[in-house]
Amino acid sequence: MNGYMEKALLVDLSTGSIETRPIPQSWYEDFLGGEGLAARLFHDYVDPAREPYDPETPVIFATGPLNGTTAPEGGRLVVVFRSPATTTLGITNVGGHFAPALKKAGYDLLLVKGKAPKPVWLSIQDDQVRLEDASEIWGKRVTPTEDYIKGKMSNGAQVISIGPAGENLVRFSCLMTHKHRSAGRGGGGAMLGSKNLKAIGVVGTKDVPVADPEALKAALEKAKEQIQSEPFTSGLLKPFGTPGFYNSISATGTLPTKNWQRTTYPESHDVLGHEAYHKTLEVKPYACAQCHIACGRKTTIKEGPYAGESGGGPEYETLGAFGSKCLINDVGAVAKLGYDCNELGLDTISAGQILATAMEWYERGILTQAQTDGLELTWGNVPAAIEIVRKMAYREGIGDLLAEGSKRAAEKIGGDAIDYAFQVKGLEMASCGVQASKGEAVVHATSPRGADHLRPYASVIDAFGYLDEELGITEKQNPLEDGRKAWVKPLQELSMATNLLGACLFASICLAVKGSTWASLYSAVTGRDLALQDLLKAAERVINLERMINSRYGFDRKADRLPKRLLQEPASDGVGQGQVVDLEKVLDSYYDAMGWDMATGLPKQEKLKELNLGWLI
Repeated sequence: MNGYMEKALLVDLSTGSIETRPIPQSWYEDFLGGEGLAARLFHDYVDPAREPYDPETPVIFATGPLNGTTAPEGGRLVVVFRSPATTTLGITNVGGHFAPALKKAGYDLLLVKGKAPKPVWLSIQDDQVRLEDASEIWGKRVTPTEDYIKGKMSNGAQVISIGPAGENLVRFSCLMTHKHRSAGRGGGGAMLGSKNLKAIGVVGTKDVPVADPEALKAALEKAKEQIQSEPFTSGLLKPFGTPGFYNSISATGTLPTKNWQRTTYPESHDVLGHEAYHKTLEVKPYACAQCHIACGRKTTIKEGPYAGESGGGPEYETLGAFGSKCLINDVGAVAKLGYDCNELGLDTISAGQILATAMEWYERGILTQAQTDGLELTWGNVPAAIEIVRKMAYREGIGDLLAEGSKRAAEKIGGDAIDYAFQVKGLEMASCGVQASKGEAVVHATSPRGADHLRPYASVIDAFGYLDEELGITEKQNPLEDGRKAWVKPLQELSMATNLLGACLFASICLAVKGSTWASLYSAVTGRDLALQDLLKAAERVINLERMINSRYGFDRKADRLPKRLLQEPASDGVGQGQVVDLEKVLDSYYDAMGWDMATGLPKQEKLKELNLGWLI
């Protein structure tokens, strides 16, 4: 079957059994690949009585039909599990080169379950799959772990691993590849840690069959032209990477500052914006597999107390998490915090947001210096921030409490601590505000994995004013309006489509590569003629499947909440000054467009039948 390897690799760490199974043809037809196949497979393992750390709870790694081909931006891997941070469906993805390697090894899906009796790592070299002893690297940070695995495998090995945070079951620990590329959200690192699985190394040498190479070449050229003609991808993302977002997001009033007390931070533009970033740090761009944008940044701190330290990033989200949210106005210090998180295996979005919450708790007397192990968690305190990050990863002192995530920590502290924890369903919010982008309010509240900002990045429509005729978004949207959110649906479907294909959202985040181009790329690779509406329908099917999976875990409209400050405290500055979110109005408008029941927030029976999901009823 063109575009696919048609096999799932299943590994049971408890028994040591390793087997392959064919993937049903109907799954490819309905769910296409990537996140769709992973969610469909995960559904068969859903047991509401089984906690995330139960050995039988699986972790699924998924490739898409564009992985391993010449299709543009086709380097993304999706990982699906039950999140220890939220207990919802956990979904995260990452770039680099791991997904094409897994695909070329012969697998569309890799499912890992069970718990090894002692630490192990998984070696995949095409058809040769083995569990290896990981005692020499258990406890190691990410770089020495990846170097060790590569030293044990043949040239070209790609590695996903966890750091000490994952081993210590920090609920927001992540999976790392390429040493600093992070599958960051939801606690995937803790899931592998709970299974005693330190790393996975892959070498793939097989060819991915392509139906029509000439059609693929033509679609590839069209995608490249669209990337080049969009100022965001060619004029900002390519030369400056994701730090290029920083000043413009602040200008739209969607940059959370001082733990969401403000929505802009203009006084930081000259020290945290992309120009300062590229002057202060030594920066080398790099690209993930099949990428024509190259937003990745390898950096070295040139001066100050951390001079000479190097690593990946910091990305925009790290600048927001540790910079604006914590008032750390030093890009070198933010880079240091990002490097440490990467090496320890911590999600920088959650780590920075938890630190900002702890700083506000400290300011308000909710946390005392005695409780913080003597650390002064004052705004902008860099040494304290660095120590808190380390303590969280190793669960030392106050770090043990914060390693549970801001929701659980607030519940343990009690009182009004929860009012300053910026999370949804237990997952910390990213650096994308909602009072001046009510589309983002929809996304953060309803995402299947908890607080989210990329499913879709709705600010591109209402805050930045983009239009897309293919998606039916032909009128400018008011970013301050709570109602009229039907436009989120097609944008969300386009965003999901990239996760089904194995493609990078950044190619479409500002609507550069059009949905019809993605459909053409899929058609050329697989030989299955797929129109744009068919692609969007498949994406809608997966969105509804994930909603139904979460309903099995007890999540419905009652769980689609936002933090109190965003609902009751008017924004103090920026485009959204004076605004709060009327969440019920936001949700009603979105649910209506989705065909979901207003009372429960779940798909109606007729919607499930329309999507060929009647078997879920």
